[in-house]
Amino acid sequence: MTIKNQFCALGLCLMSTHTLANGLQVNEQSISSAGKAYSGRASDVQDASIVYGNPAGMSKLAGEHVSGGISFIDVDTHISAVNTSVPGTSRGDMVPSPVVVPSGFYTLQLNQDWHIGMGVYAPFGGSTDYEDSFQGRYRSSRTQVKVVTLQPTLSYRINDRLSVGFGPTINRIDGLLESKINNRAVGGQGDGTVKVTGDDTALGFNVGIMFDPLDDLTLGLTYHSKVDYTLKGKTKVSGANGLLAPIPALRLPGLNGKYDSSLDFTTPETVDASATWRFSERLDFSAGALWSRWSRVPELNVQNTGVPSSYAAFDTIVETLKWRDTWSFSTGMSYRLNKQWKIRTGIAYEPTPMPNQYTSTRAPSGDRKILTLGLNWQATDKTSLDLGYGYIREDTVKVSQPTSQGGLRPGYSAKYQNTINGLGLQLNYAF
Repeated sequence: MTIKNQFCALGLCLMSTHTLANGLQVNEQSISSAGKAYSGRASDVQDASIVYGNPAGMSKLAGEHVSGGISFIDVDTHISAVNTSVPGTSRGDMVPSPVVVPSGFYTLQLNQDWHIGMGVYAPFGGSTDYEDSFQGRYRSSRTQVKVVTLQPTLSYRINDRLSVGFGPTINRIDGLLESKINNRAVGGQGDGTVKVTGDDTALGFNVGIMFDPLDDLTLGLTYHSKVDYTLKGKTKVSGANGLLAPIPALRLPGLNGKYDSSLDFTTPETVDASATWRFSERLDFSAGALWSRWSRVPELNVQNTGVPSSYAAFDTIVETLKWRDTWSFSTGMSYRLNKQWKIRTGIAYEPTPMPNQYTSTRAPSGDRKILTLGLNWQATDKTSLDLGYGYIREDTVKVSQPTSQGGLRPGYSAKYQNTINGLGLQLNYAF
């Protein structure tokens, strides 16, 4: 293997650390919707969190409302059938627990037809942090991606049965990604580290429509736009040695240092459709479908600048993803026990957008089966509290990444199976 080819191979290692999205959307914007597995997110108006679910739904909230929620997510991963030449461990505790997801919403009725609102929430995100001795560390060792959205919103009631809503979104993305370098493949010792940080702010929008064809039936449709980001930041290489260290005789300055980097990335548009039937004053039933256009992400194209000319292979690096569009389905119900207490439950199916052949250690996620339970307590005429619990079991997926680039990226294959427990609490107040 030539020195030039080894440099190209390390470029692929660097590029893999830019895998910013795991193809999994964050659903924890509304705890009241969580109890029904988000089956009525676009059609069931319970509180101010409808700002996210369907902006048009604000038209059904009289007066002034505020909702604040927090979710705690615990992920347990079982890794089995590990096959690699790399010594170490594969413990499967790579997701820091608990993951905390906050949200907040506000709505105000201006007159009979117009409402305004505001929402702050997380639409996308992910975090993994493998142990130092992880056997797949040359593929990924640490990932942290956060997207925070601010959404001012306006709704208009066209008539007693039809309303529309619109909200521009201001979206902030921050990423921290890390992987290790196999110095032994280039005549060195130990591991080097590649650490990437980047951020961007970009605009999008949400638009929704809500229609009551019957007194006891509500239909909702919400479109969340795509958001185009250009993340700019730094790629820091440290601890690289062997042929990656300075070699004056060959006029090679070494790779350790900081470089400017940028990555264009798009979070996909989604269409959320749902229906809610109110069978009686106590019982209602919802069903929903969510389409996500993950095919917006066919590849990652990383641009690095400031790299010494000896390592020009790092200037432009491309990785194929070939994610596919997905349809998620959910159904749920709620039952009011009395004036103070309401119970909820729901089930959902959520497929992964990642084809099996492109599943990696950075985002090993399978199709999801979801069961949820919820509780609403009407503490006073103006104050209520929502509690939601969700159990998620993912199908087992296989990560299979063969040895490449002359051993600079040792092969790693294993089976991953994730189970997730989520608990959310939301306080609602009507002024």
